[in-house]
Amino acid sequence: MKLPFLLTLFLTTTLAAAQQAELKVTDYLSIQKAIDANPGRMLYVPAGDYEITEKLRIHTDNSGLHGPGRIIQTAPNAPIIEIEQATGVRVRDLTLTRPEGKMETNADGIIAVKCQRLRIDDVQVLDNRTASAAIALRECRDSAVRGCVIENYSRITVDDRTASAHYGYAFDCISGTGISVSYSSGILIQGCRVVERHLLTTAEVQQKFGLGKFVKKNPVKGSLISQKTWDEGRVDNWHQGSAILIDSPEASDYTQLLGNYIENAGQGMDIHADHVTIAQNIVNNAFIGMKAMHGSRNVIITGNQFTRNDLWAIGLMPGAASHPALEGKPANADGGSIIANNIISDFGHGHAHWIWGSERSPLKFDSGQEPDDPPLTDVIIQGNVVHSIDSPRYKFAVTIAGGSNAPQGLHFSNNILAPGTAGIANKDLPP
Repeated sequence: MKLPFLLTLFLTTTLAAAQQAELKVTDYLSIQKAIDANPGRMLYVPAGDYEITEKLRIHTDNSGLHGPGRIIQTAPNAPIIEIEQATGVRVRDLTLTRPEGKMETNADGIIAVKCQRLRIDDVQVLDNRTASAAIALRECRDSAVRGCVIENYSRITVDDRTASAHYGYAFDCISGTGISVSYSSGILIQGCRVVERHLLTTAEVQQKFGLGKFVKKNPVKGSLISQKTWDEGRVDNWHQGSAILIDSPEASDYTQLLGNYIENAGQGMDIHADHVTIAQNIVNNAFIGMKAMHGSRNVIITGNQFTRNDLWAIGLMPGAASHPALEGKPANADGGSIIANNIISDFGHGHAHWIWGSERSPLKFDSGQEPDDPPLTDVIIQGNVVHSIDSPRYKFAVTIAGGSNAPQGLHFSNNILAPGTAGIANKDLPP
């Protein structure tokens, strides 16, 4: 007997759904064997723990993993998941971690290279304590990281700058990045929580690990450090790394950071890119709330909360990668940006308040690191609030650098700026 068309369609759809549901990694000897046997398919990872000894490799279009399972990488120097040269890959709902005693690594949690339309949604990356990143995107396009939880992503390591003529030293530090994006375009990072609870910027942690002390020094002083720092053999910026890093100036472009929560970071959001929108994020307790430099052009910073930051909350400045127009190459300059409707509260009341004294500002506009850096130019600063219910722990709410490549074309309006111990700003604010 011939079935009615709608019933046939229902049964066909139900059968297809059942067949899809049967694509479980537990039907294979390993998760990798399941991936290899099902190119272009989504695989379900049921609840439970799955130990792996090598990275999981996803290299085919439209493949992916999803489910409530917890994947535990036991190889200390291998990533957990590698996604490379694939379009339409999806990873969602998983928990990725490392076992006790093997949490410190130099590897990423998830590393995606040369991918398009990648989606990483609602993934937890826990205790991937790395000098690299919990989630890293490199040379990716039109991709998104949404709703992810990253916790305890930092480790004790050495920041080695001896190869650079600008610095010429190496020092012990806390480092690690939650989400890192480089050489990429059209990236969305939304609704993620990036929190460090294992290593905090306290005096006890600094003393325990000797953080900031030089462990190596070149015969010649670097050009960008003071003689005092060189002679003392120590630095204060020993909490390196960022909760979210958008890197590769002149390559990374069109990035959105929306509605993320960041806590206990060295730098909340570190931007070295053009056409970046930073909106409705919360940065709680960081050395630096956010900065945009190294030729960051057309950055919108709006509607964010910066609380308990200790060196500055919002900073714009040229950097070593900024440069004037060169033969056959346009200038890489900073500016054409907007800072609007942000709230900076309880500045100087974070874990690192003991380091910086009063030589810090909620809003900082700096000159270039090198004499030929084009100045920061054309920035609107409006409708922002610097608010404190305690005695201010800063000299000025706003610091504007001087010098030959000092910022130009700053426009202030309708801001409420709680004065520091020496006033609102170190110079008259231009209208």
